[in-house]
This record gives sequence, C-alpha cells and structure tokens, in this order.
Amino acid sequence: MWTTHSTGFNGTTFHYLGTRFHLCQDALMDKKTPRRARREESLSKERIIEAAIDILDRSGESGLTFRALSDMLATGPGAIYWHIDNKDDLLTAACDAIVARTVQAGAAGAAPKDAIRALALDLFDAMEAHPWAGAALIRAGGQLPVVRVLECLGRQVQALGVPPQAQWLTVSALLHFILGVGGQNAANMQRVCGDGVARGDLLDQVAADWSRLSPADYPFARSMAGQLRIHDDRADFLAGIDLILNGIGVIAARA
Repeated sequence: MWTTHSTGFNGTTFHYLGTRFHLCQDALMDKKTPRRARREESLSKERIIEAAIDILDRSGESGLTFRALSDMLATGPGAIYWHIDNKDDLLTAACDAIVARTVQAGAAGAAPKDAIRALALDLFDAMEAHPWAGAALIRAGGQLPVVRVLECLGRQVQALGVPPQAQWLTVSALLHFILGVGGQNAANMQRVCGDGVARGDLLDQVAADWSRLSPADYPFARSMAGQLRIHDDRADFLAGIDLILNGIGVIAARA
C-alpha cells in the first residue's frame, strides 16, 4: 500500500517512475510505427487501380465508390485519396491500365495494316471484356489512355506512307471508329446483361420490328432485317477497319 509519509516515496522516486513510463510509451510507439508505415507503403496506386478494375468489372461504374474500394482494400478513404484525387481520375487510371496492357500485348514486327487490324480487334475485345472502359475512353478525351491508342495508330499510319497533311485525318478516322463502334458494342453488351435478355432474342425482336416498317419509307431497313438476326459484331467491326485501311491505301498510293 502506498503511503505519503514513506521516505522512499519522494521526488526522486516520482522522477524515476515518470522516466520509466515515458520509456515504455516510446517503446510502444517504436513498435507501432513500422507496422503502420509498412501498411501504408503496401497500399500503392497500382493496387488501388487493380481493385477499382475488379469492382468495375463486377458492378459497373455505379458500383465504384471510395467506400466500396476502402472495404475491398481494408483501409480508410483517406489512404486512397493520398494516391487518387477523385472518382473521375480513378476511372481514367483504370481505363489507362486496360489500354496499356492491350497496347503492350500487340504483335511486334507486324506489317502496318496487320498491326492496325490487330490493335483494333484487341481494343474491341478489351472493351467487351470491360464494358465500362468504352465510356471511360470516350470521356478521357486527350488524356493518356487515348494518347496511347493515338500514338500506336499514328506510327503505323506513317509507316503506310500517308503524307503528313493527311495523317491527322487518317488517324482520327481510325480512332473514332474504334472508340465509337467498340464502345457502343460494349454498352449494348452491358445493357443486354443488365436486362437479363439473350443477345439472340434481342436481335430477333429488333429484326421483327424492322420487318413491320413501311416498305415505302424504309425499304433498306426492311431488307436488312434478316441479316440483323445473324450478324456478328466482331466481324462487322473488322470489316469497317478494313474499309478504312483500303481508303488509307488509296491515299498513300496517290502520295
């Protein structure tokens, strides 16, 4: 039992006990700090982006929230904001990761036309596998994901011998076709999956609607109803790329 009249319980004793307390406190802080630092270091921007891609693939753009991301990464939103400013930046970064992988996986050493065709199909497949990426690419504007695609297409267009004054228009036509058609196909696939309707059933319904159109007002659309039922989106996309490539060949030949 502590007593105030004890000669051993003096100022020197208080000082000693206080010193021991601070030493113990410092030791506990030293033990905690390295673990906290290691935990923060493990939460890299790359890890955040991969988690975002996973959420986007499973739940779409509406499912990507910083709370959902925090739960998946077992961390607080503040740690994520240290690497990412906002959701738009995160979407662009996730899109860029998909595009970078797609571009790097391209066939090296291929002839220019083959390289363009391969890149276009790879991007088409990537947008179909990650439906949210198509819309993100279109919104990215002049940011890095689009610049990556632009650079790859531009180099091949130059290799085809397209004159400098026609290179921008040529690359723009390719870029807009790839993003527009690929992104629209991805959006259609996402809508079909969301509605729970099979693609074939949806096409049958649209084709039936076209067949009932006025033959005087819509003769072409009526004639295409049968082909609509059996068309292949990927084959149609590649056919469009080949049409553009044939046009590029004419431009290069004139030059």
